[in-house]
Amino acid sequence: MKVGRAADAPPFLVMDVIAAANARAASLPPGAPGILRMEVGQPGTGAPRGAREAAIRALQDAHPMGYTEAFGLRSLRARIARHYRERYGAEVAESRIAVTVGASGAFPLAFLAAFDPGDRVAMAAPFYPPYANILTALGMQPVLLPCDATTRFQPTLAMLEKMDPRPEGLIIASPCNPAGTMLSPAELQAIARWCHGNGVRLISDEIYHGLTWGTVEESTAAAFSPSAVVVNSFSKYWSMTGWRIGWLVLPEDLVRPVECLAQNMFISAPHVAQVAAEAAMDCVEELEGNKAAYARSRAALLDGLPKAGFTRIATADGAFYLWCDVGHLTNDSAAFCAEMLDHAGIAATTGLDFDRDRGSRFLRFSYCGPEADMTAAPERLTGWLGRRA
Repeated sequence: MKVGRAADAPPFLVMDVIAAANARAASLPPGAPGILRMEVGQPGTGAPRGAREAAIRALQDAHPMGYTEAFGLRSLRARIARHYRERYGAEVAESRIAVTVGASGAFPLAFLAAFDPGDRVAMAAPFYPPYANILTALGMQPVLLPCDATTRFQPTLAMLEKMDPRPEGLIIASPCNPAGTMLSPAELQAIARWCHGNGVRLISDEIYHGLTWGTVEESTAAAFSPSAVVVNSFSKYWSMTGWRIGWLVLPEDLVRPVECLAQNMFISAPHVAQVAAEAAMDCVEELEGNKAAYARSRAALLDGLPKAGFTRIATADGAFYLWCDVGHLTNDSAAFCAEMLDHAGIAATTGLDFDRDRGSRFLRFSYCGPEADMTAAPERLTGWLGRRA
């Protein structure tokens, strides 16, 4: 029987690391030190209390949780519009906001509405793997722009101007996964205006907004371009990964196409998750407490990892990742990560997930897990690398 071409999509390797770490944890004898989980970008904190309580009230209500409008509850969309007004000073009409099944559900909607099979969509390398994998599954062509520490792992206007032919689209992420670097407001504005002026559809991934560390100011592409698509999610700052709730800010010409696609592909995001997400937006004190813990973990790792031997770390402007060049330690980061799990009890992600050509000399540490685990990691790594030498 025929198997569709999209079935050839490559794996998201971090999921294999999660499985290996789970197996390793299950095999440990009682009393042994546990596995430090630094492989996945899942906050160690759960949904804020106000979100959980709102969900409980909704489930106890006599009205059943049913379908919402394809673009979500109007009250949640209005709250998201208020968020743009208060955080960025940007006026975004409620009608341009689509609540989605996480950012993962937002990407195929945006790609299908904005591009055709065969269209070329550029992105920086290293990159979040599902960008390229979803595009490829949909018959579109990812075009990788090799970036490194000299460009802070972000694309530049000069790179875009050299592209011939121009791509149909560009994906940017600020803060980016895996490097955690950001575009300054001036850089984002210049890229957004270049894209609009050259007929290149800009997709701006902003899911790590709120988790920035003061080195670069947050800005949104929605403030700089009427044709940009913005993707965001409640998974990261709001600690709601399992609730599967995100959103799109759409340009006017994509509103109805995305709505029709959403009606057919998803009907709507889960009703109860939308209720919880709206409440989460007002849980500022708790969420800022989570962020403070991440900041302490970041500081401990930036101090301790270089002492352990991880001396080449990308500028960590935001998100909760450290992108480490380990070329002086290995030329096979996948094997290195497997050895680290077996001998140091630390799970990290090979750079091959994020850069197929150069990832063998990089790995990514996530520091959104328990603060005590993050603080303990450098000492474990120092001991392991000392024995390994």
